[in-house]
Amino acid sequence: MSKQLQGVVESSAYPTSLQQPVKKDWRRFIWDSFDKSPEERHFLLKIDVALLSFGCLGFFVKFLDAANLNNAFVSGMKEDLGMFGNQLNYVTTCYTVGYIVGEIPSNIILTRVRPSIWLPVLEIIWSVLTMCLAACKNTTQLYVLRFFIGLTEAGFYPGLNYMIGSWYRKDEIAKRSGILNASGSIATIFSGALMSSVVHLGGRGGLAGWKWLFIVDGVISLPIAFASFFFLPDLPETNRGWFFKPEEIQLAQRRMVAEGRKLRTPYTVSKVKKILTSWHIWLFSILYATLGGTQGTPIFPLYLKTAKKHGKPRYNLAQINNYPSFTFTTSVVAAVAYAWISDALGGRRWPLMVFGGTVQIVLFSSLAAWNIAEGWKWACYILYGQVLGLSGITNAWANEVCRDDNEERAIVLACMNMMNNVLSAWLPLIVWQQIDAPRYHKGFITAVSTSALFVIVSGLVAVLQKRENRK
Repeated sequence: MSKQLQGVVESSAYPTSLQQPVKKDWRRFIWDSFDKSPEERHFLLKIDVALLSFGCLGFFVKFLDAANLNNAFVSGMKEDLGMFGNQLNYVTTCYTVGYIVGEIPSNIILTRVRPSIWLPVLEIIWSVLTMCLAACKNTTQLYVLRFFIGLTEAGFYPGLNYMIGSWYRKDEIAKRSGILNASGSIATIFSGALMSSVVHLGGRGGLAGWKWLFIVDGVISLPIAFASFFFLPDLPETNRGWFFKPEEIQLAQRRMVAEGRKLRTPYTVSKVKKILTSWHIWLFSILYATLGGTQGTPIFPLYLKTAKKHGKPRYNLAQINNYPSFTFTTSVVAAVAYAWISDALGGRRWPLMVFGGTVQIVLFSSLAAWNIAEGWKWACYILYGQVLGLSGITNAWANEVCRDDNEERAIVLACMNMMNNVLSAWLPLIVWQQIDAPRYHKGFITAVSTSALFVIVSGLVAVLQKRENRK
């Protein structure tokens, strides 16, 4: 630690809002900075603009790409590239494998390299590779490109959650993680409308309509990547950007000291051993791996695509692209609601996770039965998006539990996302096979089981966290 930073850490000249809690009123439940000092409110506004805004824009584009792949598949890519077997599963697996390979190394690098350099570089490479998807002539090219797209995207989401945990306090972190998570679901909603808008471009420039989706992804992402070089902050102890005044950086450092978040320390054999033998990395990884249930399989679009009425398709292309937006509208509402309610409960995360997991058990059990009322079946497809809203508070929870070790926090967040993708890499090949659509009986039964495990592990983490806090 530098002498300058050590002086900041040891200083007793904390702002009033860090020393003595201001009397809380109902406004803080609307936004957490309303009962803080003016200087802290101004600082939070700036960090929200610098970190949260650019993080949400970048994550929006990443989720847009994932949604566009599914929309492209049902909008001509399947026929153009001859994807009549399980090729969509293989494409998803290639992307997921790249994502898995890149996550932990990227977050380790992020603790040593300035985030304002590392993350924008990854985003530029990702943007170029995404636009190259429009040039694919066969599935082999698609497999290769999706692997490297996953590799370059891997550091973004866990890296942003690590940075959120490096700048925000306990009463602030869930809301920011929830907003970040909601931006991904908003992208999925936007993708359906985007597909409906660009499908008429088919033939222009020699490109089918679905290929324009990937070009639009890159065109949106590149300006965000270049702007991030100038606006995205580093860590409070290393920030050298022009966007913050020296006294604001000192405030950020003092806030993290008051919160108990530890500074960076060298990687040692004992540190690595401690991380790998702690319950943090294993239980949080299991928790996040069992979040969701469908492993990214587009169960609602494929249900709509295969639905028949009098032997003819029941839904047209626009409906197939747009109706699944209701599922992700549920995700957006849930992400915001869960974050705000969790903070209102004094930062307790587990009650909402148990609630959300129980809802999933009911929904997937109904779909496994299959022969249910059509209205309830639609409700199940739409409401299962609520569990995606728990992603934000799960990452916030991990940031809080691992606050005593900066490097553990980075690795645990990366490992959580990695394990989620490990499950997504192979499980769809077994229980979510494209040829089983739309009645994924094995998949829905598996989703019931993983949702039950999610509920159990949530309770176990809460018990172990309480025990650690007592110690």
